[in-house]
Amino acid sequence: MAHSTPWEFSDDRGRLAVAGQRPSRIVAYIQAGATLWDHGIRPVGLFGSQHDGAAPDPAKAGELPLAGLRYLGSGGALHPDTLLAADPDLVVAVTYDGEQVYGLEPKTALELEAHVPVVTLAVGPGRSLAGVRERFAALAGSLGRGEPLGAARELDAAEDALRQAAGAAARPRVLALSPAGPERVHLARPGSWPDLRALTEHGVGLLEPAAGAGVNWSTVGWAEAAAMAPDIVLMDVRTNAARPQELRADEHWRAIEARARLLPWNPEAPCSRRAHTRFFTLLAETVREAAGAD
Repeated sequence: MAHSTPWEFSDDRGRLAVAGQRPSRIVAYIQAGATLWDHGIRPVGLFGSQHDGAAPDPAKAGELPLAGLRYLGSGGALHPDTLLAADPDLVVAVTYDGEQVYGLEPKTALELEAHVPVVTLAVGPGRSLAGVRERFAALAGSLGRGEPLGAARELDAAEDALRQAAGAAARPRVLALSPAGPERVHLARPGSWPDLRALTEHGVGLLEPAAGAGVNWSTVGWAEAAAMAPDIVLMDVRTNAARPQELRADEHWRAIEARARLLPWNPEAPCSRRAHTRFFTLLAETVREAAGAD
């Protein structure tokens, strides 16, 4: 039964979202929707970003049952009326700069907020992974839901396993990247990504690209990436990133592929204990394997 008293939530833009009762019909940016799903909340609609297409990106969807959810479109093709047609009483999105509603054109976001409360949570530089996770948990709690019992214990165990694996004498070199194609690659700056910064805090040896342009990424050729000699590559699996088979014409990528263990990495993974437990567990296993091979 819906909570009938007034509801409010202060988002990470410093704006207070207010509703006459606890919202139950939620339209969400796909990453936010996947996070809410892990807290027991089923969105009535999803939307993507300017990097997405006419269909949802399964890499961003976590465990969302995409076949049973309405996808409303992405980026510049999104019109406020399309979002409002899902009859939401709350829109949940993310922000990287603390101001812009990611995935929506500024005009679209402004028009949308004139009709329905919008909550935007920060996932970008300056935010800790635990902090992002707790903000989503706070929002879910305000909506009357939460993560399963035992999720915190499972995450603690996964973090302990990762710290133990990363503390071995042989410390694998880990590089996070997003392939742009056979000629260029975006190398992640670990300090700009909450999940990568968390890995560093747990002792994982993340490689840092050379200083230069780009807050989140350093865009270089594959020769520069190969010269960093990674033992493990965290490879962007979102739809907009190039796939390994598209890169094999380049000798430097072939050298990376021959040397390193490739691990799927989603820079827009759900911000939940469940998702972070999976990520830390997989990385701990790979770090142990890589350390044992040296």
